[in-house]
Amino acid sequence: MVTVGVLALQGGFSEHLGSLRKAAAYISSRSPSAPNLNFIEVRTPEQLARCDALVIPGGESTTLSLVAAQSGLLDPLREFVKVTKKPTWGTCAGLIFLSEQASATKRGGQELIGGLDVKVHRNHFGRQIESFVTDLDLPFLSEKEDGTRAAPFPAVFIRAPVVDHVLTTEVGSIDDKMESTTAEIAVSAPGNQTKNSKGKVEILATLPGRHASNKAAAAATAGADAEAVSPKGAGDIVALRQGNVFGTSFHPELTDDIRIHVWWLEQVVGRAEE
Repeated sequence: MVTVGVLALQGGFSEHLGSLRKAAAYISSRSPSAPNLNFIEVRTPEQLARCDALVIPGGESTTLSLVAAQSGLLDPLREFVKVTKKPTWGTCAGLIFLSEQASATKRGGQELIGGLDVKVHRNHFGRQIESFVTDLDLPFLSEKEDGTRAAPFPAVFIRAPVVDHVLTTEVGSIDDKMESTTAEIAVSAPGNQTKNSKGKVEILATLPGRHASNKAAAAATAGADAEAVSPKGAGDIVALRQGNVFGTSFHPELTDDIRIHVWWLEQVVGRAEE
């Protein structure tokens, strides 16, 4: 039995649970020998201790941080992610929570779990009314069995964050189309990059055509502070992985497409079988 928790302090945890159950049923139909998957809501350290993997849903990241602190979950979550290194997926606010740094935070900042060596920019695309849905190519979903490329994913962006900076020199991409983005991020991020034991930051998806740093990059060439400029490249980073931690800027749980949930659960099952 593999137990997967969904942090149920605030935000879209029920939608994730629904998608996970559908994904588990799909995996079971394809692989009857796969281990049973059990899904629970996590609100206490005791519930977290039962989990082999965890999803941190979208919502409001500052509220999520405050409620986690009040629930005595911050340190257990950090141990879960960074010490025992169990598979963890954060969507939107969950991605912020799993980042080492965040910009555009509310006054006083907010507590983060960390795990991803990146700095994210909160509410990158603006207010709630500027939310959008777009088809996104996700190379990590791979090709179909007949060799054709997987269909684009209907990505829902609601006050979404993006990655501003990668805070390590160990950066890679899952797809050749993102190699230019990878290279430019590696040289454009702040000078305090370090090598570490977490492994390479893998860029899994970018959102083309909306990169807000282009004006800032142009300003930098005119003498602005280069370290204040987020990486200019093929697009905004909206999905990434580092070791056991996976993050997406968008909300897969708000669609009927369960491919990302299936993909992630297969990673969880694979680890459990090691």
